[in-house]
Amino acid sequence: MPTYLYAITKADHPLHLDTLKGVGEPAAPLRSVAFKTLAAVVSDAPEGLRAKRRDVLAHQGVLEQLLAEGAALPMRFGIVGPSDDAVLTALREQHDPYAQRLEELDCCIEYNLKASRDEDDLLREIVSGSERIRKLNELTRNGSAAHEDRMALGELIAGEVSAREEEANRALTSRLAASALRVSPADPPKGSFLNISFLLKRDDAPAFSEAVHGEAERLGDAYHLKLNGPLPPYSFV
Repeated sequence: MPTYLYAITKADHPLHLDTLKGVGEPAAPLRSVAFKTLAAVVSDAPEGLRAKRRDVLAHQGVLEQLLAEGAALPMRFGIVGPSDDAVLTALREQHDPYAQRLEELDCCIEYNLKASRDEDDLLREIVSGSERIRKLNELTRNGSAAHEDRMALGELIAGEVSAREEEANRALTSRLAASALRVSPADPPKGSFLNISFLLKRDDAPAFSEAVHGEAERLGDAYHLKLNGPLPPYSFV
């Protein structure tokens, strides 16, 4: 039967698997597959597994409990292997890299930060800061701009938006990265200029949250910073 994989831990990790519920309906009992200093937390994989709310929450619940007890390499939802033997083979072949990563992630958590800026505020700043853009904008608004003028205006504004968002990204990341062990940038969603994950020691989380709050106050109401965490360190596995 296919094997569903939740996480990899140290073999001496206090798993408490009898208190946890796995994916599937009814919930699949959890078990461990061990090799030397490592253990994989697994269950039978239900047929037709999809990202339903109940199963996603069950997966997340297992990870949260494991991480509360010590270091774990969390798997994303839906990781399925052909069998327990295949999982055992993976532990055997990748034992040293997995063990090293567990040491690196011990007592660590992840926070994800997304940042966006009010579009109207950004456009006002761009227009007021460039005489050429301001003149082209006035021509466009009063209907006297030629096609070339409108094209030039669009290109100039797009360039300024990109440059200013890149600078805001660099500056914000630089100030906050000093508090983190590692950072992992990702493509920002539409409407945002920043999407980055920070790996932190658990004890440093309150100070980091306070630093993000301070950045939000410094930037003002035109910026929106959304901090999500603590999370399993998916981005650093």
